Amino acid sequence: MSDTDDLDRRFAAIASQTDQDERRRMSDTAAKEWSNLPRNRRRRRRWITVLAACVLVAGAGVVVAYRPEVVTQVRDALAEQLSDTGGLSLGAIPEETMTVDAVPPSVSPFEGSPAKDYAEGVKGLVMPPATTRGGLSRKDVAAALKRTRDMLAASHLDRRTLMGGRPTALVRLLDPELRPWFLKNLDRRKPGNDSNTRYWVTSLAPKAAELATDVIKVNGRTKYSAFREDGRTGIRITVNYLFVYAVQRPGQPESVTRVISHNMGELLAYRENGALVVWPVEWNSGTVTGVRCDVQDGFVHPFYEDSAPDKEVVEATGAPLDPYDLDHDSGDDNSCRAASRS
Repeated sequence: MSDTDDLDRRFAAIASQTDQDERRRMSDTAAKEWSNLPRNRRRRRRWITVLAACVLVAGAGVVVAYRPEVVTQVRDALAEQLSDTGGLSLGAIPEETMTVDAVPPSVSPFEGSPAKDYAEGVKGLVMPPATTRGGLSRKDVAAALKRTRDMLAASHLDRRTLMGGRPTALVRLLDPELRPWFLKNLDRRKPGNDSNTRYWVTSLAPKAAELATDVIKVNGRTKYSAFREDGRTGIRITVNYLFVYAVQRPGQPESVTRVISHNMGELLAYRENGALVVWPVEWNSGTVTGVRCDVQDGFVHPFYEDSAPDKEVVEATGAPLDPYDLDHDSGDDNSCRAASRS
């Protein structure tokens, strides 16, 4: 083995061992700190920790540049090696081996939550296999499930709807007899009116929020069973899905927070006058987490770290709910509840 090869080997061994010890120490420290941080600061701390870890794993050149203790150990090794060889000339460093600035990788705003492992967008809307059921053919059941999937996507993933626009994508999927009623009640905010159909979709309040990333995380399930009711037969479809968004104040990426929309719904699919009807009996009746409770206009108003106090949150009662639990009981009223995480 040449003197140069031996020097390279010793350098790599020192850097590797120090790197492993440091990463282990930082990991243990970070875990303790994260567990004690308030929820609304958890993401900020996580960004800092990930950036620090990036420096550690970027390579020996960067490690030396940012860690004086490694420089000291390498310097001592060099001195020892040079004394043994009577002065080893390393020559000029080739240009292609020069160190470059490390670029920290971007961190998902879903990091630290169950949503990190959820599917993205429509990939999370997985329908069960279609079978003959309730007097409907397999083809009819498949068509009803596809319509259900499309309605979920239109309600929670359509970009125009999300940005507060007219929910045209959903309107087109509704039964022709239901559309006039839906449009008549869209954005109706009269006191005592419980039929504002803006609540059927997820729409960020204009000028109050925007998507921080194009990625929307989705998790849930769809089930169906046969039904017979009022002289009709067909299938009853139940949906239970979580849609997790990373949002921020317009133009303020430092304000990023998560909003979790829970769509619990029920639809009936049956044949009438020779046509397949898919009729929503209940739609988007679950909870929304990470939003203000004191604004009830049908739009999503995120609650940011520096938002003004929400008086309804102060008056909230009951044990905190886990918004990632598909089976939690949110109650039958519209009261504001605390969430255990976001």
